[in-house]
Amino acid sequence: MAVTDEAIEKIKGMILSGALRPGDRLPKESELAAELGLSRNSLREAVRALCLIRILDVRQGDGTYVTSLDPRLLLEALSFVVDFHRDDTVLEFLAVRRILEPAATAMAAGRIAPAQLDALERQLTALGPAPSVEDLIACDLEFHRTIVAASGNSVLCSLLEGLSGPTTRARVWRGLTQKDAVARTLTEHRAILGALRDRDAQAAQAWATVHIASVEQWLRASL
Repeated sequence: MAVTDEAIEKIKGMILSGALRPGDRLPKESELAAELGLSRNSLREAVRALCLIRILDVRQGDGTYVTSLDPRLLLEALSFVVDFHRDDTVLEFLAVRRILEPAATAMAAGRIAPAQLDALERQLTALGPAPSVEDLIACDLEFHRTIVAASGNSVLCSLLEGLSGPTTRARVWRGLTQKDAVARTLTEHRAILGALRDRDAQAAQAWATVHIASVEQWLRASL
């Protein structure tokens, strides 16, 4: 394992130094192994590991390439890891979301397009006053995804997307067991939307905090 770790570090060093750039094809296996002073087996294991976390991409019959290293691509592994955490740790993920998402919502207040705001308005209207839990969750996810994307920060967007696993489950539990969850969620969504229309970053951030905190408060009392 130590030999594989060394191989990973050496490939990482080539990428960080600029010797390999996003989209570049790696040298042939035999050449790269010789250049790095590695066995071909340890190099293969390193390549497999770096493929799993989207650093490298093996294209059958073509070769191995450095990926785009786009934040969304690199952070895909986060959602995979998050799903393995126990349900009783969901509060910790919600606490992180409570820090990040209101900040993203405040950033979106100055950037979100009128057409996006109109689309969010139509989405809430189409949902109606008494949607199913499934429809509410789908709307909630899309509502926040649109706003976070409007922040213009791809890293922040990817981080919050990765945290959606346990927070989605929390929404399901809340929707199934708390009678006023639907009405409260819709009210909070409209308050956030209103603040965004007013380009009021502070109000948007405050309402986003309230929205996430209400889920967190319910879940804390339920676990």
